Amino acid sequence: MISLLKCFLGMLISFIFALIIGFLLIPKLKKLNAKQTLSIYLEERHNEKKGTPTLGGLIFILSSIITLIIMSLFGKITFTYNLAIVLITFVGYAFIGFLDDYLIIKRHDNQGLTEKQKLLLQILVAVIFFALFLLAGNEPLIWIHTLNVKINIGFLYGFFIMFVLVASSNAVNLTDGLDGLAGGLSFIALITFGILANYTSWLSGNETIGIFLFILAGGVLGFLYFNSHPAKIFMGDTGSLALGATLGATSIVTRHELLLVLVGIVFVIETLSCLIQRVYYKRTKKRLFKMTPIHHSFEKSGWKEEDIVRLFWIVAIIASLIAVSFGVFL
Repeated sequence: MISLLKCFLGMLISFIFALIIGFLLIPKLKKLNAKQTLSIYLEERHNEKKGTPTLGGLIFILSSIITLIIMSLFGKITFTYNLAIVLITFVGYAFIGFLDDYLIIKRHDNQGLTEKQKLLLQILVAVIFFALFLLAGNEPLIWIHTLNVKINIGFLYGFFIMFVLVASSNAVNLTDGLDGLAGGLSFIALITFGILANYTSWLSGNETIGIFLFILAGGVLGFLYFNSHPAKIFMGDTGSLALGATLGATSIVTRHELLLVLVGIVFVIETLSCLIQRVYYKRTKKRLFKMTPIHHSFEKSGWKEEDIVRLFWIVAIIASLIAVSFGVFL
């Protein structure tokens, strides 16, 4: 009960700081001309979004860090080892995203880091996470708690962790294409994993991880005030990579990696649509979908942006409710 109250307290504080930071940051970014550069394929439908500032991920990143410091000073949260490695991943991927956004802003085109550069940096942070994870005495297991199934995959677990972190961070990044879409989906997923973490009683420091996820969710909720349609700011890679990696890292630490697929089902569908489209086009020189990620296919079919976002949020909420039921009660 006390842990849950701390979760809501942290969420509220982070939300308030996110609003304050947003009101201060957006005018500064506009003055610095830190605008989002749109792909040529999106300019027709999203022309009105030209000039919208990016780097909005700083809103919830800074609000979360400030809230963590404040709650720590007042003894409301303790920094545990497992929380530390989640935070290292959070900050590490945020830095990669910031570097990518900075280069896009500086060059005034849609080219930041190359795919290889971004992937290498993501793998580097994943390796650091894996090393720290093993140092804590964790075994290389695929663990399905509800069925009490443990599968030891040995050294392959390192590749598994790398895949989870890289895939989850890039999945959120790909989904960040409509106002409020990635932010809303991330908020739902963070709350879900915050609940799951609080009920992972066997994990050392599980409550602190749960509190942090609620804190981050509060920051994302504050960000959504500025990012909901019509968006005044975009989160950029700074935010999307940080959010995806945090969800991935939390799923690994709490041993809910398989539930991540269910909680992030929309992220999975968005990513698969891109992969399928690429493979299909290489083989047939034709497109299976009108445009990918899949939310753009809905747009090209005449759907309004707000309706697409609303539908995807509902799908995510239903999936998360099933995940909580499976992870906590079954």
